[in-house]
Amino acid sequence: MEFIDYYKVLELNNTATEAEIKKAYRKLARKYHPDLNPNDANAKKKFQQINEANEVLSDPEKRKKYDQYGKDWKHADEFNNYQRSQSNKQQSERSSQQWGGGDFSGEDFSDFFGSMFGGQGNGRRSQTKFRGQDFNAELQLSLSDVFTTHKQTLTVNGKSIRITIPAGVENGQVIKIAGHGGEGVNGGPNGDLYITFSIVNNTKFKREGSNLFSEVELDLYTAVLGGDITIDTFDGKVKLPVKAETQNGMKVKLKGKGFPVYKREGEFGDLYVTFKINTPINLSEKEKELFKELSKIRNNGN
Repeated sequence: MEFIDYYKVLELNNTATEAEIKKAYRKLARKYHPDLNPNDANAKKKFQQINEANEVLSDPEKRKKYDQYGKDWKHADEFNNYQRSQSNKQQSERSSQQWGGGDFSGEDFSDFFGSMFGGQGNGRRSQTKFRGQDFNAELQLSLSDVFTTHKQTLTVNGKSIRITIPAGVENGQVIKIAGHGGEGVNGGPNGDLYITFSIVNNTKFKREGSNLFSEVELDLYTAVLGGDITIDTFDGKVKLPVKAETQNGMKVKLKGKGFPVYKREGEFGDLYVTFKINTPINLSEKEKELFKELSKIRNNGN
């Protein structure tokens, strides 16, 4: 198996912090994403290596094993268990043996895997099955993208995976695609793929769960006298009645005009509209006179 320096892939040194690893991964993943580099085999390969490097280095436990065992880090636990059992066995049989209590060298480690996975070793092929590595990937979508359920093809570790993205997925939400991680060893099960969603809000609506919030400008005359206005919702325009004497900052709820509820087909949250009343400017002399008259009527009435 060819050794890949994950630190070099992410253009980091081995003292990089978690924050530096995360920042480097996002920068390079955007740069080499297949969608931005169609028909570019080198970019595709680089993108796969970046995801693989991030999968290992962003996990403290995996990173520790990688730093110690390099390309064979995935089997570190089996190696340690094997080392302990051999040490105990040899110590009970002889006072000094080849592996008698010392640490394995790099050659010992290779010999261990040779015997475990079909090399010369002790002449016996191990039938131990090991589960494949879990993969992690980040998928960036717009808020408009996740308003409806849709399918999308991802490229993970060189394989194309067709997934269904349910409407209503949240920013930062993680979903598991079973069996689409690394291949198992000796017939063991595959690992899983974990996808983290990064949702970019490209709209004028604020989202909180399945509810949406927006501000609507209202002219003074409609606010005072009432009337019908047309406003935008996420999936189109609707007519909204405005009550007379509506105050600035007043809110109304449009039931069922919010965002889809995750994995509850046909259910939606609500849309909350806040009115922002515009004071008229550039008044004509006639308008000023009318406002003065209105002010006199109002004051005399009180």
